[in-house]
Amino acid sequence: MKKFVLTGIVASMMFTISSCDEDTATIGKTLTSNVDLFTIVSDTFDVKSKSLVVDAVLSNSTYSYLGRIKDPETSAYITSDYMTQFAMLENAKDSLFSKKDIVISLKDGKEVADSCYISILLNNFIGDSLASMKMTMYELDRPIEDNKKYYTNFDPEAEGYIRENGLKRDVVFSITDMTENDSVRNANKDELSINIKLDMPYTDKNGRQYDNYGTYLLQTYYEHPEYFKNSNTFTKNVCPGFYFKTTDGVGMMAEIETTRLSVFYRIEVDDDDDTDMEEYNVYTLFYGTQEVLQTTHIVNDEEVIKDLANEKGYTYLKTPAGIYTEVELPIDDIKLNHENDTITSAKISFRKMNDKTVLAEKLLKDPTTLLMVEKDSLKNFFEDREVANNITSYLATLNTGYNSYTFNNIASLINYLYIKKTEGGANYTTEHPNWNKVVLVPVQTTTASTATTTVSAVNNEMSITSSRLIGGEDNAVEPIRISVIYNKSK
Repeated sequence: MKKFVLTGIVASMMFTISSCDEDTATIGKTLTSNVDLFTIVSDTFDVKSKSLVVDAVLSNSTYSYLGRIKDPETSAYITSDYMTQFAMLENAKDSLFSKKDIVISLKDGKEVADSCYISILLNNFIGDSLASMKMTMYELDRPIEDNKKYYTNFDPEAEGYIRENGLKRDVVFSITDMTENDSVRNANKDELSINIKLDMPYTDKNGRQYDNYGTYLLQTYYEHPEYFKNSNTFTKNVCPGFYFKTTDGVGMMAEIETTRLSVFYRIEVDDDDDTDMEEYNVYTLFYGTQEVLQTTHIVNDEEVIKDLANEKGYTYLKTPAGIYTEVELPIDDIKLNHENDTITSAKISFRKMNDKTVLAEKLLKDPTTLLMVEKDSLKNFFEDREVANNITSYLATLNTGYNSYTFNNIASLINYLYIKKTEGGANYTTEHPNWNKVVLVPVQTTTASTATTTVSAVNNEMSITSSRLIGGEDNAVEPIRISVIYNKSK
């Protein structure tokens, strides 16, 4: 039966071919793959580049930064400060603090905190772990509005957000705390932190006095639990946030993973259903996270940055909020020199120059990841929280073996820009002078793992990095070239 069916199918196919065209000379050509009708050709084109000064970038990176470093390339200072609010889980108020009737940390019949402090938890740092630094922590007077976009030139102090006569702490610190004994330092070596005690008396905005800031939080919670309903009610009614400003010292820049506010107090409970009560030391933690507003304020030497960007023999990539590399793609040459051909691949590499001093190599790491994006779309890319789509934006990572950043195929971008130009009319290039320009931006990426690992967020690189790329107006090394592969019709 199976043989009969198969034979019938083959016979049917042969009949169909025969009935469609009696001229068997065309059968071979009909069955030949279309690939055989094309010839693969390649071409290369020179690319222009220059340094582009960026005075501020969107301040929504994964990490915040605190400290001051002297740039070994320029001898200029880079200073970072940051602001954070504290997150509150929706409707977590019922379990935030212990029930009032079991709290035994009391004074004059009122609940009090035994201690309270803020910990700035570090993800990393660059510079000298023994460098003596000084910062001032300020309490905010009101929440910073969360419906705006904040850039790294936003200064909460200059904008009037600091509470007059509010909580203020001057703190001298180093990453390695030499006031602790060796055993304590060794025990805490995996959790780098800067700790700020808040055990002094505190006066709220209504003039009410408390033993310390933790007592203020504790008593406010029991009197107004509705203020702790979510992050919005908490920042509006209880804690608008804090600003941490570098005020003295040089030689260290800390990368802040999170800021933690801790409140300690004691409770007494009956664990065994007998008359003996057990006393426990307990605590409540508040965290500054990406779910609430955090901003980083960067101060660079603007004149030094401009001088670097004006150097012609190469281009710079310098962060934070420093210099990008602008690239002018030869779109017309690529398309018009092969007007009847189809682009299948377009590859471009940007080689890094190896000429850092030993100190610069130690302090100024190369950017790990670059974003290529249209120059006129740069602002919207970050404000709209876009990710690279491999059509109008691409990512490339540093290949240390080849000492370069390579974008393996930007053919879609070339076609996209050319179509925009041709459909834009005769005045398009005059009205859009950046139509064929892209920008290389150092970025940090966040990944999400499901079945595969994908990039879920792209933010400006806010840590201190620096690289010089071969290129520029007076490039004496070698030209930047884009290699294009076409399908050429026979």
